[in-house]
Amino acid sequence: MDRIFRMLAFWTGIFTVMFFVGERVDIALLFLVQTVFFLTIGYLKLSERMYMYLFGLYLTLFMIGFTWYSEFILVPGFAH
Repeated sequence: MDRIFRMLAFWTGIFTVMFFVGERVDIALLFLVQTVFFLTIGYLKLSERMYMYLFGLYLTLFMIGFTWYSEFILVPGFAH
C-alpha cells in the first residue's frame, strides 16, 4: 500500500511540473503540497488499514474543498 502513495506522489509531482511550466503557480503549489504529503505518507511504513484511513480522509477533504470552491469561489462561464 505504501507504493500506491509513492505512485500518487509521482503523478502529483508530474502535474506540479506541468502547472509550473504553464505558469499556473497557485495550482502548482497546491499539487506540490499533495506531492509532499503523499511522499511522506508513502515512506512511513504504516499498516494497510491506516493507509486506507488516510486515503479516505484525503478524499473527504478533497470533496469538501472542491464543493466549497465550486460553490463560493468559482464564477460560472468566466475564463481566466
